[in-house]
Amino acid sequence: MSLKTRVSAYTLSIALVWSSGAFAQQMKAEVLHWWTSAGESAAVRVFADQFTKSGGTWVDNAIAGGVNARAAGVNRIVGGNPPTMTQFNTGKQFDELVDADLLRDLDAQAKAGKWSEIMPKLIVDAVTREGKVYAVPVNIHGQNWMFYNTKVFADAGVEPPKTFPELLQAGEKLKAKGIIPLALGGQPTWERNLFNAVLVGHGGPDLFRKINGARDQSAAKSPQFKEVVEIYGKMRGLVDQGSPGRNWNDAASLVITGKAGMHFNGDWAKGEFIAAGQTAGKEYGCALVGASGGKLIIGGDVFVFPATKDKGQLATQDKLVEVLLDPTTQLEFNKKKGSIPVRMDVDVSSMDACAQKSSAVLKDSANQVEAQELISTPNFTGAMQDAITQYWNNPNMTADTFIEKVSAAMRDAS
Repeated sequence: MSLKTRVSAYTLSIALVWSSGAFAQQMKAEVLHWWTSAGESAAVRVFADQFTKSGGTWVDNAIAGGVNARAAGVNRIVGGNPPTMTQFNTGKQFDELVDADLLRDLDAQAKAGKWSEIMPKLIVDAVTREGKVYAVPVNIHGQNWMFYNTKVFADAGVEPPKTFPELLQAGEKLKAKGIIPLALGGQPTWERNLFNAVLVGHGGPDLFRKINGARDQSAAKSPQFKEVVEIYGKMRGLVDQGSPGRNWNDAASLVITGKAGMHFNGDWAKGEFIAAGQTAGKEYGCALVGASGGKLIIGGDVFVFPATKDKGQLATQDKLVEVLLDPTTQLEFNKKKGSIPVRMDVDVSSMDACAQKSSAVLKDSANQVEAQELISTPNFTGAMQDAITQYWNNPNMTADTFIEKVSAAMRDAS
């Protein structure tokens, strides 16, 4: 080989090394999220592994608590030091970033991937602002599932309740057996989540939307809403004294270990049962409690991408979108997360019984109820949460006093 040829070969090899190194550097993605429990960590690892297989480097930045993680993500984006992508819930939480032109619009990816055809309209609408898509939905979570320990129920002679009055009766039977009837994560988010489960289950989807979406004061003062509030107040008697401050996953663990009978949460809680080696339909069951049948409050998780002109980061973000919505990745991620794929064209027959039940319920759009964060402003959601927490933690507060607090929050938000 001539010197010229050897130099040319050497130059080419250096160029290839530099090119691959530059590409690898471009494919480095810092991902900010709040998935820190056992089930959540296993789920996010699916995304990380798939991105790594695609030639990328996943830099995991997990911050415990959705509020904390969202605040960190917003602060970094506004401060000019953004991660490659950051997590939000489906809904209005990232509106201010959109308004400030700090997020990349993903309309081209949405059109190319035919999101409007493969995802529920409700979900696509929730990530669309003025005709453009600004977030990637990765799952559908049902928020008002009741999980129960099948052995505990059988030993107490209790059937899964179909209505909330039946649930109160079942709770008293469990209490008589020395079992905690209802395991609750004693934090404002989960107190509100339980309230919304009662609101949609006993009050119905129309009342749920009037309260959380339309902020209808006449609906808040209706006898129907007062019934919801009174039932919710009675549920205090089903919760143990260790509830205040408890994390949601610790509440789920009480049901997993047979110390408690029931736990209300989103289907992300199912990830804890899966991580504990339990199987839906065997050690635990899931049910939608409600007089009007299986109405499912749905939301989910999304990722947003900070706006950038860096071509390497843009390519990395494109690859992340591809990985997040890959059908196989969708299936494996949601199996571990407890949710169901946001892509409705994914075959869920290999998923657990609760996931299949969720998918079957959602095939009828009449059963789909928008999560509070999809129809409520963050300010009103916060005001409702404050009122619910005050009511839950003060047994002496009357239903009428709570209703007046809700009405006041509606007036302030108008």
